Amino acid sequence: MISFPSKQPQVQTTIFTKMSALALEHGALNLSQGFPGFDCAPALQELLQHYAKGHNQYAPMAGVPALRQSLAAKTSSFYDIPVDADTEVTIVSGATEALFAAIHCCVSPGDEVILFDPSYDAYDPIIRLAGGIPIHIPLKASNNFAIDWSSVTAKITPRTRAIMVNSPHNPTGAVWSMADLDAFAQVVKGTNILIVSDEVYEHIVFDGAQHASVLLHPELRKRSFVCGSFGKTYHITGWKIGYCIAPKFLTAEFRKLHQWVTFSSATPLQYALAEYLKEPAHYLGLSDFYQKKRDLFSSQFVGSRWKVLPSAGSFFQCLDYSAISNEKDVDLADRLTREIKVASIPVSVFYETDPGDKILRFCFAKEDEVLVEAAKRLIQIL
Repeated sequence: MISFPSKQPQVQTTIFTKMSALALEHGALNLSQGFPGFDCAPALQELLQHYAKGHNQYAPMAGVPALRQSLAAKTSSFYDIPVDADTEVTIVSGATEALFAAIHCCVSPGDEVILFDPSYDAYDPIIRLAGGIPIHIPLKASNNFAIDWSSVTAKITPRTRAIMVNSPHNPTGAVWSMADLDAFAQVVKGTNILIVSDEVYEHIVFDGAQHASVLLHPELRKRSFVCGSFGKTYHITGWKIGYCIAPKFLTAEFRKLHQWVTFSSATPLQYALAEYLKEPAHYLGLSDFYQKKRDLFSSQFVGSRWKVLPSAGSFFQCLDYSAISNEKDVDLADRLTREIKVASIPVSVFYETDPGDKILRFCFAKEDEVLVEAAKRLIQIL
């Protein structure tokens, strides 16, 4: 046999792959993995068909100029800030690649990277692959997963290279405020700390709130890689087209890594998106669209023993089942998938150390009838 030491012996198959496979095996309603249960707009499909003719060779490494320009214009308009398409915008093959390149271009062996638990499960492995040391700060469900900024300051050392943030938040649906940006700026001011900001749900913020992007704060923007995705916004997660917006000096380093990962992303997809982005209505109505789904799903649990936790953004709803069962969340998620045919994600898998909470995450980016049926099954469990 040929053997070699694993670079990440602690890494197993992701919970998303496991639960989606289990859902398929048992014919369950899949509210686990975060992808829409409906297709993208016909107009976007038509644009793809159009640009698949004559645009099938390599795209430029940094992305098709037309898409970088459309994205820069959209971002400038939405946040009322200047964005340079040539020096600050890079198109990549999905937000996970953006996160990977951002970390690897600035984190060296022994550098520390702070992240907040529950954290998306790609963050820790990416940091470790770069030789970095993940520093996990657990957030509490009892405090709506808000960040205690004094605890962040206490975790900073001379070895702190970067801080990873995510708002709107996966898995909890928590959303940062402008006050959070101000507090964060005070923490990093006067340091060389960089920021990797995962903002793939930027257009899915509820109840009239504004998305508090780090791009809006000068102190934060000058040190931030902002990683985004067209997949979440336009219901095209399978296209795997994302981007990174960063200052010129960070973009230069980012592209050095990106060119050795995928080099360039699918050309006709980029041209189709470049044109589709020009119409603000294609993304400005997204918050209302998903808020209705959040409200529909959560309303089904009124009077039940499930406790609906706040969801201020993303397309995830967390439910507390502590009044129903003492099972571990990973065990209950498995059982519900097998027995009542509803798949979810146990929130404990997003922590370095299991906090012992009784919380499952459900994706409500599904057709209304699926959400109602899933809730009907859930409220009947003993």
